[in-house]
Amino acid sequence: MIQRYTASVLLLLIIAALHLQIETHLTPGAQWRLLLGETPDGFAGYQYWFSSLPRVVMALLVGAVMGLTGSVLQQLLQNPLVSPMTLGAASGAWLGLVVITLVSPAMAALWGSWAAIAGAMLAVMLVMVIAGRTGLRGLPVVLAGMAVNLLLGAIASGLVLLNDQYARNLFIWGAGDLAQTDWNWVEWLLPRLWPIPVLLLLAARPLTLLRLGDTAAQGRGMNLMPVMLVLMLVSLWLTSVSITAVGLIGFIGLLTPNLARMLGSRSARDEMAFSLLLGALLLLATDALALLFSQWASNLVPSGAAAALIGAPALIWLARNRLGGGDVGRQVPQGRQQLHRLTAALLMLATVLLAGLSLTLAPGADGWQWRWPDELVLSLRWPRVLAAASAGAGLAVAGVVLQRLIRNPLASPDILGLSAGATLALVMSVVLFGGSIREAGPLVAFGGSLAVLALLLLLGRRHDYAPGIMALTGISLAALLDAVVQFSLARGTEDTTAILGWLAGSTYRISPSQSVLLAMGTLLGILLAIMARRPLTLIAIGDDFAAGRGLDRSRARVLLLLLVALMTALITSMLGPIAFVGLLAPHMASMLGAQRAVPQILVAAALGLVLMLLADWFGRILIWPQQIPAGLLASVVGGSYFVWLLTRQRLR
Repeated sequence: MIQRYTASVLLLLIIAALHLQIETHLTPGAQWRLLLGETPDGFAGYQYWFSSLPRVVMALLVGAVMGLTGSVLQQLLQNPLVSPMTLGAASGAWLGLVVITLVSPAMAALWGSWAAIAGAMLAVMLVMVIAGRTGLRGLPVVLAGMAVNLLLGAIASGLVLLNDQYARNLFIWGAGDLAQTDWNWVEWLLPRLWPIPVLLLLAARPLTLLRLGDTAAQGRGMNLMPVMLVLMLVSLWLTSVSITAVGLIGFIGLLTPNLARMLGSRSARDEMAFSLLLGALLLLATDALALLFSQWASNLVPSGAAAALIGAPALIWLARNRLGGGDVGRQVPQGRQQLHRLTAALLMLATVLLAGLSLTLAPGADGWQWRWPDELVLSLRWPRVLAAASAGAGLAVAGVVLQRLIRNPLASPDILGLSAGATLALVMSVVLFGGSIREAGPLVAFGGSLAVLALLLLLGRRHDYAPGIMALTGISLAALLDAVVQFSLARGTEDTTAILGWLAGSTYRISPSQSVLLAMGTLLGILLAIMARRPLTLIAIGDDFAAGRGLDRSRARVLLLLLVALMTALITSMLGPIAFVGLLAPHMASMLGAQRAVPQILVAAALGLVLMLLADWFGRILIWPQQIPAGLLASVVGGSYFVWLLTRQRLR
């Protein structure tokens, strides 16, 4: 044990010393004199004292907090995949801070940490309700936390986009920024970390008893619920004040306790202390890499994004090696057994009415106006109406095909990371080669989706494409790709706000030719999916059944997955990533009685079309003259449904 701590402390000192050399031109002697209390002299001295040193100290403090809270939460729930991020606490805290900042920056300065802890507590309570008591020690609590992360992240992003005067600062903050200009934030954070020694001294005994099981802990005199509640609240407090100081830093709290156990930590106190040390070391090393890359690329690289590049692959590895695949069932929401004869007519009527409303009814300077628009207004409205309808239908059909091919009710292009792959390819194309993100082209997006799809199928084979593992792997891939996107967006150019708007799934700037191309591509994809009704039906029943009927499963699966990747890439390249429509529409179609392949494809396409038309129309009228991106509204509605779906499965 002593050797572990000694080696870690020495490595920490070496990395800290190297970190301090990245941004300074001072000699080692001048640096040493400043550390001994000499007054800074000149720009290099002031930069060293007021920027480099506070940054190192902040990295040590925040990394230690993340490592310790991750260890406490993992021991508390006996779950190696638990951390403030996977429980949704990080996104809840960020949303609380965004809300109070937009309401009153002065209040945020005084009460920001309390808004953060309120958001974190609400998020964790929601996750606990979704997972239930029996799901806290397995994959359900992690899936619930990641679902809440997606939902709250969409809401926070929407608030940032609607208040673009704060967008730049809040975006960098959300990406996790350890940069310092003085000692103020260090002095603010340090006294608020008083629970750390308390946890190290007093939490060891209850955590040790919890390792024996709830019943055994209660039999030895521990009052289970109050102890768990206190430890949870203390962990959330430490997480919240850290997020208030530097923004979102993900994955450190997930990775360090697992590393501590791999390196020999056995007792509860040893794991907490060693996780604290490893957290500080890991975040300091990650921040040094981010700082080096920032200097090489001449652009800011957020530390939180750099941490995600390390942590997301770790989450995938942990999910594949520490958990089995049977924690979440293959259940599809139950509804009608047969499709009602009026369903098709009602969907067609809803489509016509919504398209008509989108074209004719809108608020204006003189109040609400319901009339056929003039030529100029019509030329602006019809492309976005056609694009929204096409995107909704295409994503719904892609979701149907994915769910049938993988026999996974949690499969959709966004949950499995296909949209994130297309997004990454488009953003990187713009960063490397210039031009507009809307001109990068569907082929670039297709390459990104295809790469993610291949990786996803390779990783999912071990657990027979189990729903929970596939969803967690896809969400982890999406987090990894999002970190790379944050690298690109943190350049601070004038295009950043426009790219952020595109990332929310915007129909604002779609051209007539693009909308027609999207409609034709979507229609072709739907027709190809209908033509593939036989393999979709047979594979959905089972691979052995399909093979017994003479189907070449491998060829059919590859071709259909290529179709899904192409449809996703086409939609993403035109509108940006749109979440949850591909999950929501197939489930609604099944609940309406569309159980066979062709009816499910057609009904899901109509439902996706209606959902996106509604999202686009409401986005135009809810806060006129401002607009909410259609993809953002769809994400909030669909994310709420995903949360409800996981809760429903737990209750069943």
